[in-house]
Amino acid sequence: MNQAFEQKLQTDLDALKKAGTYKHLRHLTTPMAPEVHMEEAGDVIVLSSNNYLGLADQPEVVEAGKRGLDKYGAGTASVRFICGTFDIHRVLEQRIAAFLGTQAALSYVSCWNANTGLFATICDEGSAIVSDELNHASIIDGVRLASKARRERFKHSNMGELEEKLKAVYGSFPIVVVTDGVFSMEGDLARLPEIVALAKRYGAITVVDDSHGTGVMGETGRGTIEHYGLTGQVDVITGTLGKALGGAAGGFVAGSDALIDTLIQRSRPQLFSNALPATVACSALEAIEYLDAHPQLVERLRENTRYFRDALKRIGYKPLESESAIIPIIVGETAAAIATSDKLLKRGVFVTGFGYPVVPEGTARIRVQISAALTKDEMDRALAAFESVGRESGLL
Repeated sequence: MNQAFEQKLQTDLDALKKAGTYKHLRHLTTPMAPEVHMEEAGDVIVLSSNNYLGLADQPEVVEAGKRGLDKYGAGTASVRFICGTFDIHRVLEQRIAAFLGTQAALSYVSCWNANTGLFATICDEGSAIVSDELNHASIIDGVRLASKARRERFKHSNMGELEEKLKAVYGSFPIVVVTDGVFSMEGDLARLPEIVALAKRYGAITVVDDSHGTGVMGETGRGTIEHYGLTGQVDVITGTLGKALGGAAGGFVAGSDALIDTLIQRSRPQLFSNALPATVACSALEAIEYLDAHPQLVERLRENTRYFRDALKRIGYKPLESESAIIPIIVGETAAAIATSDKLLKRGVFVTGFGYPVVPEGTARIRVQISAALTKDEMDRALAAFESVGRESGLL
């Protein structure tokens, strides 16, 4: 063991602890649900989960995973083109494509892998990528891997600057405009109608990562694209199976037949990573079927979000406005956000504080995420904790 290296690591960790920005892992002993048991805090209400529809512990979704484990075993043992693709992967991918209104889809072990496998595959010498500055880190890293492409960023949701960037890269091929559908730290939506119109005007293709929109936005939970009535007008959709759609793991790219075949041939995370575990594919497939059969979950999520947001305002908080199920409350410094989340946890509410480098300095926040599975009683108890902590901490 290199002692000098270990000492450097420990010094850096000690600095995080001294600054109050050190992150602690919390250990759950029960399934992800509106209320869970945590080793460090006992029974707590969860307001920090991507389990937007409450499907992570839905019995039908869990049973589908168990059947998949019995039928297909524990693992895939190698990559798909070497030792074969289980038929459940094909069924899931066809279902994702049908759900989103695209020709085809391809699953990955995570949306991070999907995003890092997409851009380097489709963007080579002479291409250009124009990306919103607040896009998710997986998009940022994916764009970095497309090292031969010209890469530009535009200010968040600034359509004037997007057009200027498109003018600057005009003549490149392909030109890719990429945006989150729902921005995870802000909770706001991409201005997709304007983005799509500008992309068409300049001959660009649009890529939307709708990880926080799938299952949340749109009349039937098909995401931000459905919300805006743009089904069929976005070229590429990436997303996750690890949030609203069962919450286990997995990501996907959805688009044309030719795009998906190209990714199968050339996308490095696809070529060199094991496939999504079959049990996860089975539970994700059932989650999509369950959502289709229970569209009222989407409306219940919206009702819960409205209820919680309005109550926070009555207490005296000023959450950022959005149409999604994400309710950010700006508190300022990173240490303050972490301290506030710790105080809430002591009162039985599990919600995470985010600071730099996840968000810019001075904009640290508590990010509340609402689930359709939350009851009014659970939300009221959480709101009482928010009021108590807010007054104690001087946030109100």
